[in-house]
Amino acid sequence: MFSDLEIGVFIDELEEKIQVINDGLLALERDEGNPDIIQEIFRAAHTVKGSSGIMGYQNMANLTHEMENLFDKIRHGEIQVTSAMINVLFECLDTLKALKEEVTGEGPPVDTAGVVAKIKQFVAGAGSDRPARPASAAAPPEQAAAVAAAPAPRRWLDIGEVEENVIREAELRGFQCYKVAVDIDRDCQMKNVRAFLVFETLQQAGEIIKSEPPAEDIQEGKYDLGFQLLLVTKEDADRIKNLVITISEVTEAEVQPVVLGNPEPALAAAAPDTAGRLPAAGPEHNGTKPEAADKKAVKTVRVDVNKLDNLMNLVGELVIDRTRLNRFAEIFESRFGSDDLVEAINEISNHLGQVTGDLQEQIMKARMLPVAQLFNRFPRMVRDTAQKLGKEIDFVVEGKETELDRNVIEVIGDPLIHLIRNAIDHGIEPAQERLAAGKPATGTLLLKASYAESHIVITVKDDGRGMDAGKIRHKAVEMGFVDRETADRMSDREALQLIFRPGFSTKNNEVSDLSGRGVGMDVVNTAIEQINGTVELDTKPGAGTTITIRLPLTLAIIRALMVTLGNQVYAFPLTNVSETIRITDQDVRRIGNNEVIVVRDKILPLVRLGRLFNCSECQEDSKMFVVILGSGDKRIAVVVDKLLGEQEIVIKSLGDYLGQVPGLSGACILGDGKVALIVDVRGLVKELGTEEVAYAAG
Repeated sequence: MFSDLEIGVFIDELEEKIQVINDGLLALERDEGNPDIIQEIFRAAHTVKGSSGIMGYQNMANLTHEMENLFDKIRHGEIQVTSAMINVLFECLDTLKALKEEVTGEGPPVDTAGVVAKIKQFVAGAGSDRPARPASAAAPPEQAAAVAAAPAPRRWLDIGEVEENVIREAELRGFQCYKVAVDIDRDCQMKNVRAFLVFETLQQAGEIIKSEPPAEDIQEGKYDLGFQLLLVTKEDADRIKNLVITISEVTEAEVQPVVLGNPEPALAAAAPDTAGRLPAAGPEHNGTKPEAADKKAVKTVRVDVNKLDNLMNLVGELVIDRTRLNRFAEIFESRFGSDDLVEAINEISNHLGQVTGDLQEQIMKARMLPVAQLFNRFPRMVRDTAQKLGKEIDFVVEGKETELDRNVIEVIGDPLIHLIRNAIDHGIEPAQERLAAGKPATGTLLLKASYAESHIVITVKDDGRGMDAGKIRHKAVEMGFVDRETADRMSDREALQLIFRPGFSTKNNEVSDLSGRGVGMDVVNTAIEQINGTVELDTKPGAGTTITIRLPLTLAIIRALMVTLGNQVYAFPLTNVSETIRITDQDVRRIGNNEVIVVRDKILPLVRLGRLFNCSECQEDSKMFVVILGSGDKRIAVVVDKLLGEQEIVIKSLGDYLGQVPGLSGACILGDGKVALIVDVRGLVKELGTEEVAYAAG
């Protein structure tokens, strides 16, 4: 049985190799004869085959073994890559992903017989697809160079006197000793894990009595491209070689029997113990110390995100206490003047501030992941969708290294899927239509991530049809979203915002598995707003569409506008704040039973937040501070007592005890230790807000 740690390492490596195969197949489809791509896929399949075989996942090992066979034929020129082959290989990749889910318990058992049979058909038909290259044919340059640069004879490790005594005693008891040389892939990312697997595998077949470099260095990954071992065993050389070569990222295993000369006297020191075990070579010979077996060089640690969230909460507490200490130091100085004690307190306060700030920054970084983890999903999806629709698309991805909070990455996956599918289905035209419009037959779709101040900006841009505001107005009237008069008053920008309405679709009664139901853009807008992000649309008929998503770097810390209602402080997320104004009673008008105000010829509903939250201490003044809040295409004007200014706040949940409180989305702790409540702007605007309506005087 393997430990959870070993299974975790296997799964991590499997995900990495699946991504390598996925990227390789996409590249191979564009460049079918590239030997580097073929070799990369071959090595990835070989690695998965070896590691899954060691772990006992036979279906996975069998599948990747057949993939390895196919790519071995391809790289030796015995078969050509075809479109049908690529499709089957992608089916293999999907099966491999399903097998991974089976291993992790997230999916049902997987039948691999069908896809394995398809691969075998390609392998079996290799001779008929393309004649094998004769031995005299010119090899590719990289192969020719490899032949020319044949490796020098291997220099084997030396056998000392202690090892020789052990070997002779072993031979008397029917054991054989082998020198085992193991070569590891030069691109191996976890050399210590590979060494651990080699040692574990060989120790099940015998006993390692020496290693070069020393065992502790090998297990810490401190070796170049390989290492050597002395193994005492009853297995034959072929069996030992097969055990080692099946381990992932082992590129070569050479096994050589040890043949000693005439025996020397005085072998008593090598006598077996009462349990019949062979004595191992001393530490001075093999470099192994008793405690070295447990010594591991761990470079990375997998940490539950909840632990990072708890750490962030604790840092938030430190930030609060740091602020309170600063205030205490100021009060102390104002009362007692400047002396040694005051200076010491100020010094402690400043140092604590620096340490707390650095700690907060490091924990924030620990929560960040490159968006490559998300972006790597999309090339395959674009390829399959474009192929299904018969379109030619060049998919360009930029800014993969941009880092974003893990929780944000999890939220934006589905919105990006909708945007990319819409760009392929609605935006980019078929090749014939593009050529008729004077465009290249192949459309371009750009997915880009970049930083902009304290936000990350994700752009989805295509060079397709673009959107016509006039057609969207007509469609909105036709579907009953707005009346003709309202539609005619709309600006182009306002008309384009209609595509974010639930149920709105520009498809003419066409519903497919890709689009047409009017749920895509609504899902995008809703999901992005839930994490305090914004969606911007820029389009031009015939030139294409650009959708820009602005997201906070983290969901744990936001900038907010702080206000007061009576004695309570409230926070409005700054992304939802349009502006702040001051009005008088004369500016308030009534429509039915509702109060409204007119802001730049637009009618907005007026909400007195104090009444909504039953605040008895709220001021009733003839002059009022008003905050204009927005979510989507709706706006609302909220009356507050005072404006305190902007502040960066750490969001805290209201907890299970309070649960969901209408109108509130969380809380934060201020520098003086008081609690400020965060207003649920999105819910408030959705319930009470309206679209901006033009005001006609008189």
